[in-house]
Amino acid sequence: MPDRSAAVSLSVIDRLAEALGPRVTVDPVVLDAARRDKSGHVATGRPLAVVHAESIDDVQHVMRIASDTGTPVVTQGAMSGLAGGGTAGEGEIALSLARMTRILEVSVPDQLAVVEPGILNAALNEQLAEHDLWWAPDPASRAISSVGGNIATGAGGLLCAKYGVTRDAVLGLDVVLADGRLIRMGHRSVKGVTGLDVTSLMIGSEGTLGVIVGATLKLRRVTPGDNCTVTALFPTVRAAAVGSAAVTAAGIQPAIMELMDAACLAAAHRLLALGDPVAGAAQLTIQTDGAASAAEADAIAAVLRALGAEVELTRDRARGEELLRIRRAMHPAMEMIGRTLIEDVSVPRSQMAAMFDEIATIEREHGVAIPTVAHAGDGNLHPNFIIEGDGDEVPDRVWAAADDLFRAAVRLGGTLTGEHGVGVLKSRWLADELGDDQWRLQRDIKAAFDPHNLLNPGKVFAPVV
Repeated sequence: MPDRSAAVSLSVIDRLAEALGPRVTVDPVVLDAARRDKSGHVATGRPLAVVHAESIDDVQHVMRIASDTGTPVVTQGAMSGLAGGGTAGEGEIALSLARMTRILEVSVPDQLAVVEPGILNAALNEQLAEHDLWWAPDPASRAISSVGGNIATGAGGLLCAKYGVTRDAVLGLDVVLADGRLIRMGHRSVKGVTGLDVTSLMIGSEGTLGVIVGATLKLRRVTPGDNCTVTALFPTVRAAAVGSAAVTAAGIQPAIMELMDAACLAAAHRLLALGDPVAGAAQLTIQTDGAASAAEADAIAAVLRALGAEVELTRDRARGEELLRIRRAMHPAMEMIGRTLIEDVSVPRSQMAAMFDEIATIEREHGVAIPTVAHAGDGNLHPNFIIEGDGDEVPDRVWAAADDLFRAAVRLGGTLTGEHGVGVLKSRWLADELGDDQWRLQRDIKAAFDPHNLLNPGKVFAPVV
């Protein structure tokens, strides 16, 4: 008998090629690249094709063909994700939006921009600077992460404690549904509460509800005044976490407050050829902005010195950026150490020190090194599990350590993920945090948007086993 699945696959590729021409590729090298993101996860098998969409019409063509043929679609962007949510495998179409990079509108009076999803964070703010505006979400990966990917994962960054997360900076979205229909949701006005807030539902949905093809972004005026930067070295990471809590308790709200444990700090120093830091020391890097920047920096320095920290305070913007560069180098520094499972949990800010205690216990019990960096201003930690040996698979003992870490975060009143998303890597724990009733409700919402489960199947809402 003829292989019907092969015939269907050929038909899908033929239809895509007919509709989209050279924007469709079946080059094995390109297909293999679509199987993995920055998480290290590799999808099983190769996708049928990679489509490099350049317009909303392209996306609608892909989704109509997918709907007609029952072919799953995985939306992709910059492939900087850390949860495996954008990886495409056997029998799937990889729909790349990386070429959709235009800024369609900037409205200075309304402080908004309308953009395509493929534009990178850093590139967006470079272009907005000429209008004295900026988009606040500021992930450490801003040079390589796309706005669409930030929205799809609900990403955060270094400025979240003061300026909010991506959800706070999106007014509206243009979304292509599984059957190819285009929906424009949200608003351009400051306020808007008509109907259900479907825009917020789409943010963080990780490609499971629709394909984000445009975004209306809430912008801010460039903050006037000088930035001041404070670094504080503590003898232990717990002491640094206590220091960050003391800053918050003092009623001071810096723009950035980042914490690096000793292993992360040493790795970043090696990568940047800065010389070895103080052995065993953890570092807080804090930046203030606005008219009160200098006074706030002085107050922060006083709080941290009172706790015994070795403090540097600079009002020089260039020196401040040098100090922040150490924090932004953390992920490439981890790559130099070896294979890592980069994780992402959040706890209440008052529980940061307790979470670092939990991490130390997990390291001892499982014999796994877990260098950790944190957005200390909002309680979001990024533990990095160091994986020994070769191969793509994460060893069972590392997953066992991760399991203990996730459960510890939830036990302390936190959550499995603050900004990276659930994707593939965390789907097995989703129901544990949500509870059965909410987990089923969320699956029902997914089915309402995507009744045939064509959009990113097997991600986020994977069946509990």
